[in-house]
Amino acid sequence: MKLWALSLLSASVLSVISCQKTEIIEIKPDTTSLAPPVSGYFQKNVLIEDYTGTWCGNCTRVAWAIEETKDASNNVVSVAIHNGNDPYHYAEIEPLKNLVFPGVNSLALPLSRLNRKTVWTFPETSNIQQAIDLTSNNTTLGLAMSSTVANGQIDLEVRTRFLEDYSNLKLVVYLLEDHLLYNQRNYITELYGGLPVIPNFEHNHVLRASLTNIVGEPLEGTNRNATVIRNFSIPVPGNIANANNISFVAFVTDANNAALNARASVANEDQNFQENP
Repeated sequence: MKLWALSLLSASVLSVISCQKTEIIEIKPDTTSLAPPVSGYFQKNVLIEDYTGTWCGNCTRVAWAIEETKDASNNVVSVAIHNGNDPYHYAEIEPLKNLVFPGVNSLALPLSRLNRKTVWTFPETSNIQQAIDLTSNNTTLGLAMSSTVANGQIDLEVRTRFLEDYSNLKLVVYLLEDHLLYNQRNYITELYGGLPVIPNFEHNHVLRASLTNIVGEPLEGTNRNATVIRNFSIPVPGNIANANNISFVAFVTDANNAALNARASVANEDQNFQENP
Protein backbone atom coordinates (compact mmCIF):
# COMPACT_ATOMS: atom_id res chain seq x y z
CA MET A 1 0.00 0.00 0.00
CA LYS A 2 2.81 2.38 0.93
CA LEU A 3 4.69 1.37 -2.22
CA TRP A 4 1.60 2.13 -4.32
CA ALA A 5 1.25 5.54 -2.66
CA LEU A 6 4.92 6.27 -3.26
CA SER A 7 4.57 5.38 -6.94
CA LEU A 8 1.52 7.62 -7.23
CA LEU A 9 3.44 10.47 -5.56
CA SER A 10 6.38 10.00 -7.93
CA ALA A 11 4.06 10.11 -10.92
CA SER A 12 2.51 13.30 -9.59
CA VAL A 13 5.92 14.92 -9.14
CA LEU A 14 6.92 13.97 -12.68
CA SER A 15 3.66 15.43 -13.94
CA VAL A 16 4.35 18.72 -12.18
CA ILE A 17 7.90 18.86 -13.52
CA SER A 18 6.59 18.16 -17.02
CA CYS A 19 4.07 20.98 -16.70
CA GLN A 20 6.75 23.35 -15.47
CA LYS A 21 8.93 22.58 -18.48
CA THR A 22 5.96 23.18 -20.77
CA GLU A 23 5.24 26.53 -19.15
CA ILE A 24 8.59 27.86 -20.30
CA ILE A 25 7.15 27.88 -23.81
CA GLU A 26 3.41 28.10 -23.41
CA ILE A 27 3.35 30.89 -20.83
CA LYS A 28 6.02 33.36 -21.84
CA PRO A 29 7.30 35.90 -19.32
CA ASP A 30 7.64 39.65 -19.77
CA THR A 31 10.30 40.33 -22.42
CA THR A 32 10.76 44.06 -21.78
CA SER A 33 14.19 45.33 -20.74
CA LEU A 34 13.22 45.86 -17.07
CA ALA A 35 11.48 42.52 -16.55
CA PRO A 36 13.19 40.20 -14.05
CA PRO A 37 14.88 37.07 -15.43
CA VAL A 38 12.85 33.88 -15.50
CA SER A 39 14.69 30.60 -15.00
CA GLY A 40 15.46 28.69 -18.19
CA TYR A 41 15.11 31.58 -20.61
CA PHE A 42 18.00 33.26 -22.40
CA GLN A 43 19.25 36.82 -22.20
CA LYS A 44 18.66 38.96 -25.27
CA ASN A 45 21.40 41.29 -26.50
CA VAL A 46 20.96 44.27 -28.77
CA LEU A 47 23.10 44.42 -31.92
CA ILE A 48 24.53 47.81 -32.92
CA GLU A 49 26.01 48.02 -36.41
CA ASP A 50 27.99 51.25 -36.68
CA TYR A 51 28.78 52.41 -40.22
CA THR A 52 31.80 54.58 -39.64
CA GLY A 53 35.16 55.86 -40.88
CA THR A 54 38.37 57.29 -39.50
CA TRP A 55 37.88 60.25 -41.85
CA CYS A 56 34.34 60.93 -40.59
CA GLY A 57 34.39 63.73 -38.04
CA ASN A 58 30.81 63.15 -36.89
CA CYS A 59 31.31 59.42 -36.40
CA THR A 60 32.77 60.03 -32.96
CA ARG A 61 29.20 60.77 -31.82
CA VAL A 62 28.10 57.18 -32.47
CA ALA A 63 31.33 55.74 -31.05
CA TRP A 64 30.71 57.69 -27.84
CA ALA A 65 27.07 56.59 -27.73
CA ILE A 66 28.06 52.93 -28.08
CA GLU A 67 30.46 53.17 -25.15
CA GLU A 68 27.80 54.91 -23.06
CA THR A 69 25.31 52.16 -23.92
CA LYS A 70 27.79 49.46 -22.95
CA ASP A 71 28.44 51.21 -19.66
CA ALA A 72 24.69 51.14 -18.98
CA SER A 73 24.03 47.53 -20.05
CA ASN A 74 25.94 44.27 -20.31
CA ASN A 75 23.69 43.14 -23.14
CA VAL A 76 25.17 45.18 -25.99
CA VAL A 77 26.97 43.75 -29.04
CA SER A 78 28.60 46.24 -31.42
CA VAL A 79 30.25 46.04 -34.83
CA ALA A 80 32.13 48.88 -36.54
CA ILE A 81 31.81 48.69 -40.32
CA HIS A 82 34.33 51.09 -41.85
CA ASN A 83 33.69 52.58 -45.24
CA GLY A 84 35.48 54.96 -47.60
CA ASN A 85 39.07 56.21 -47.64
CA ASP A 86 39.95 54.31 -44.51
CA PRO A 87 42.62 51.74 -43.56
CA TYR A 88 39.85 49.46 -42.24
CA HIS A 89 37.49 49.88 -45.21
CA TYR A 90 35.28 46.81 -45.56
CA ALA A 91 35.36 46.16 -49.30
CA GLU A 92 32.53 43.60 -49.35
CA ILE A 93 29.87 45.88 -47.88
CA GLU A 94 27.71 46.12 -51.03
CA PRO A 95 25.22 43.29 -50.26
CA LEU A 96 24.68 44.67 -46.75
CA LYS A 97 24.33 48.21 -48.07
CA ASN A 98 21.71 47.04 -50.58
CA LEU A 99 19.82 45.29 -47.78
CA VAL A 100 19.86 48.08 -45.20
CA PHE A 101 20.09 51.15 -47.45
CA PRO A 102 18.35 50.19 -50.72
CA GLY A 103 18.76 52.72 -53.52
CA VAL A 104 21.63 54.57 -51.80
CA ASN A 105 24.76 54.83 -53.95
CA SER A 106 27.16 56.13 -51.31
CA LEU A 107 26.81 56.22 -47.56
CA ALA A 108 26.82 59.61 -45.85
CA LEU A 109 28.30 58.70 -42.50
CA PRO A 110 27.73 58.30 -39.63
CA LEU A 111 24.94 55.77 -39.84
CA SER A 112 23.91 53.28 -37.19
CA ARG A 113 21.33 50.54 -36.96
CA LEU A 114 19.93 48.60 -34.02
CA ASN A 115 19.24 44.91 -34.59
CA ARG A 116 20.22 45.50 -38.21
CA LYS A 117 17.12 47.37 -39.41
CA THR A 118 16.06 49.89 -36.73
CA VAL A 119 17.35 53.47 -37.07
CA TRP A 120 19.12 54.65 -33.93
CA THR A 121 17.49 58.04 -33.42
CA PHE A 122 19.71 61.13 -33.80
CA PRO A 123 21.52 62.23 -31.72
CA GLU A 124 22.45 58.76 -30.56
CA THR A 125 24.18 60.13 -27.47
CA SER A 126 20.77 61.31 -26.23
CA ASN A 127 18.98 58.08 -27.12
CA ILE A 128 20.92 55.43 -25.24
CA GLN A 129 17.68 54.08 -23.79
CA GLN A 130 16.37 53.25 -27.27
CA ALA A 131 19.11 50.64 -27.60
CA ILE A 132 18.76 49.34 -24.05
CA ASP A 133 15.00 48.91 -24.55
CA LEU A 134 15.80 46.26 -27.17
CA THR A 135 17.53 44.05 -24.61
CA SER A 136 15.75 41.55 -22.39
CA ASN A 137 16.34 38.92 -19.72
CA ASN A 138 13.85 36.56 -21.33
CA THR A 139 14.00 35.22 -24.85
CA THR A 140 13.67 31.77 -26.43
CA LEU A 141 16.70 31.90 -28.75
CA GLY A 142 20.20 31.56 -27.32
CA LEU A 143 23.69 31.80 -28.83
CA ALA A 144 27.08 30.55 -27.69
CA MET A 145 30.50 30.29 -29.32
CA SER A 146 33.74 28.39 -28.79
CA SER A 147 36.91 29.19 -30.68
CA THR A 148 40.58 28.43 -31.05
CA VAL A 149 42.91 30.92 -32.72
CA ALA A 150 46.44 29.54 -32.99
CA ASN A 151 49.23 29.05 -35.52
CA GLY A 152 47.53 31.16 -38.16
CA GLN A 153 44.31 29.13 -38.02
CA ILE A 154 40.81 29.94 -36.76
CA ASP A 155 38.38 27.24 -35.63
CA LEU A 156 35.01 28.50 -34.49
CA GLU A 157 31.86 26.73 -33.37
CA VAL A 158 28.58 28.67 -33.23
CA ARG A 159 25.67 27.11 -31.37
CA THR A 160 22.07 28.28 -31.44
CA ARG A 161 19.42 26.83 -29.14
CA PHE A 162 15.66 27.21 -29.44
CA LEU A 163 12.99 26.98 -26.76
CA GLU A 164 10.17 27.26 -29.31
CA ASP A 165 9.69 26.55 -33.00
CA TYR A 166 11.22 29.10 -35.36
CA SER A 167 11.23 29.35 -39.14
CA ASN A 168 12.89 31.43 -41.88
CA LEU A 169 15.91 32.28 -39.75
CA LYS A 170 19.38 33.25 -40.96
CA LEU A 171 22.75 33.22 -39.24
CA VAL A 172 25.41 35.90 -39.62
CA VAL A 173 28.91 35.40 -38.25
CA TYR A 174 31.48 38.21 -38.20
CA LEU A 175 35.21 38.17 -37.56
CA LEU A 176 36.32 41.39 -35.89
CA GLU A 177 39.56 42.98 -34.73
CA ASP A 178 40.05 45.11 -31.62
CA HIS A 179 42.70 47.59 -30.40
CA LEU A 180 43.46 49.12 -33.79
CA LEU A 181 45.16 52.49 -33.32
CA TYR A 182 44.68 55.14 -35.98
CA ASN A 183 43.97 58.87 -36.02
CA GLN A 184 40.26 59.74 -35.93
CA ARG A 185 38.82 62.98 -37.24
CA ASN A 186 36.44 64.67 -34.78
CA TYR A 187 34.03 67.53 -35.46
CA ILE A 188 32.20 67.36 -32.12
CA THR A 189 33.79 69.77 -29.68
CA GLU A 190 32.13 68.34 -26.56
CA LEU A 191 33.50 64.83 -27.14
CA TYR A 192 37.03 63.47 -26.74
CA GLY A 193 38.37 66.79 -25.53
CA GLY A 194 37.23 68.57 -28.68
CA LEU A 195 40.37 67.60 -30.59
CA PRO A 196 39.85 68.02 -34.36
CA VAL A 197 41.98 64.92 -34.88
CA ILE A 198 42.24 62.32 -32.10
CA PRO A 199 45.70 60.74 -32.34
CA ASN A 200 45.94 56.97 -31.99
CA PHE A 201 42.21 56.57 -31.43
CA GLU A 202 41.44 52.99 -30.42
CA HIS A 203 39.12 51.39 -32.95
CA ASN A 204 37.40 48.29 -31.58
CA HIS A 205 34.97 45.68 -32.94
CA VAL A 206 36.14 46.46 -36.49
CA LEU A 207 34.63 44.16 -39.12
CA ARG A 208 37.42 42.34 -40.95
CA ALA A 209 35.58 39.39 -42.51
CA SER A 210 32.15 37.81 -42.66
CA LEU A 211 32.33 34.05 -42.19
CA THR A 212 28.83 33.68 -43.61
CA ASN A 213 27.10 35.61 -46.34
CA ILE A 214 26.97 39.10 -44.85
CA VAL A 215 23.17 39.21 -45.17
CA GLY A 216 22.87 35.80 -43.53
CA GLU A 217 22.68 32.10 -44.38
CA PRO A 218 19.60 29.93 -43.74
CA LEU A 219 19.40 28.04 -40.46
CA GLU A 220 17.70 24.66 -40.65
CA GLY A 221 16.30 22.55 -37.82
CA THR A 222 15.25 25.52 -35.70
CA ASN A 223 12.68 23.57 -33.72
CA ARG A 224 11.74 23.66 -30.06
CA ASN A 225 14.47 22.20 -27.81
CA ALA A 226 16.90 21.91 -30.76
CA THR A 227 20.51 23.05 -30.80
CA VAL A 228 21.95 23.88 -34.23
CA ILE A 229 25.74 23.92 -34.63
CA ARG A 230 27.79 25.59 -37.37
CA ASN A 231 31.55 25.14 -37.59
CA PHE A 232 34.04 27.40 -39.36
CA SER A 233 37.70 26.66 -40.04
CA ILE A 234 39.75 29.26 -41.93
CA PRO A 235 43.25 30.73 -42.00
CA VAL A 236 43.66 34.06 -40.20
CA PRO A 237 42.78 36.65 -42.89
CA GLY A 238 45.66 38.71 -44.28
CA ASN A 239 44.07 42.00 -43.20
CA ILE A 240 44.34 41.09 -39.51
CA ALA A 241 47.07 43.19 -37.87
CA ASN A 242 47.29 41.09 -34.69
CA ALA A 243 45.65 37.68 -34.34
CA ASN A 244 45.63 38.11 -30.56
CA ASN A 245 43.00 40.83 -31.00
CA ILE A 246 40.51 38.76 -33.00
CA SER A 247 36.94 38.55 -31.76
CA PHE A 248 33.64 37.28 -33.13
CA VAL A 249 30.01 38.29 -33.35
CA ALA A 250 27.18 35.93 -34.25
CA PHE A 251 23.54 36.86 -34.63
CA VAL A 252 20.31 35.39 -35.93
CA THR A 253 17.84 37.31 -38.09
CA ASP A 254 14.19 36.68 -38.90
CA ALA A 255 12.38 36.71 -42.25
CA ASN A 256 12.47 40.53 -42.21
CA ASN A 257 16.25 40.57 -41.60
CA ALA A 258 15.84 41.94 -38.08
CA ALA A 259 18.26 40.52 -35.51
CA LEU A 260 16.50 38.40 -32.86
CA ASN A 261 19.58 37.91 -30.69
CA ALA A 262 23.33 38.49 -30.91
CA ARG A 263 26.44 37.39 -29.05
CA ALA A 264 30.04 38.59 -28.94
CA SER A 265 33.04 36.41 -28.10
CA VAL A 266 36.78 36.93 -27.79
CA ALA A 267 39.26 34.50 -29.30
CA ASN A 268 39.90 31.22 -27.47
CA GLU A 269 36.74 31.56 -25.40
CA ASP A 270 34.44 28.65 -24.62
CA GLN A 271 30.99 30.10 -23.93
CA ASN A 272 27.90 28.72 -22.29
CA PHE A 273 24.46 29.90 -23.31
CA GLN A 274 23.31 33.03 -21.48
CA GLU A 275 20.63 31.04 -19.69
CA ASN A 276 18.94 32.28 -16.57
CA PRO A 277 19.57 30.00 -13.57
